[in-house]
Amino acid sequence: MQTTSISIAIVDDHTLFRSGLANLLSEFDEIDVIFQATNGVDMQKQIKLHPDVKLILMDINMPLMDGYAATQFVKKEYPEINVLALSMFEEEKAIIGMLKAGAGGYMLKESTPSDLVIAIKAVVEKGFYINEMVSGRLLSSLKHDNPKPLITEKELTFLQHCSTELTYKEIADLMNISPRTVDNYRESLFAKLNIKTRTGLVVYGIKHGLIKI
Repeated sequence: MQTTSISIAIVDDHTLFRSGLANLLSEFDEIDVIFQATNGVDMQKQIKLHPDVKLILMDINMPLMDGYAATQFVKKEYPEINVLALSMFEEEKAIIGMLKAGAGGYMLKESTPSDLVIAIKAVVEKGFYINEMVSGRLLSSLKHDNPKPLITEKELTFLQHCSTELTYKEIADLMNISPRTVDNYRESLFAKLNIKTRTGLVVYGIKHGLIKI
């Protein structure tokens, strides 16, 4: 039985990588690369010509308009279009930044084409996917049908600050509490939510409406 292909776009300023990826993905019957763009500004022009695109593979570091701004633009102007971040960076700052901008998932450029296709399908079908190489054991804590554990007001405030670039010490100063108390909030949330990283806390907060994007 013939399956309907998913129309995607690739936004990346490295021509060789972008073209090579397009060629690799073209080998999959379920993927149809309908346009490529060199940065967010170029994407804005292209997307007007291809409003039927289902998902955009988005690089982060690009001239004129980076992946954060480009993703925010897509989710504001074309909320029905999904974005999957595709980057070489594993840092929490980059992951959190793209998720807050509205990306439905985050993949590393070293991922295999087959893994990338799996992620594309997941984001289009379910709205969310995180590469285990980046996030560890996050997916189990992100299911909508999981009962929400009881989070105190202070823990919620701490959770919201985790989505910023503040260090734990700076969060402690902002909340007018000791670094030790911040550590207690973090460990308490880790235990309650079955999460082991700051990125995991932010993803949970976004998915459950505790952190505003």
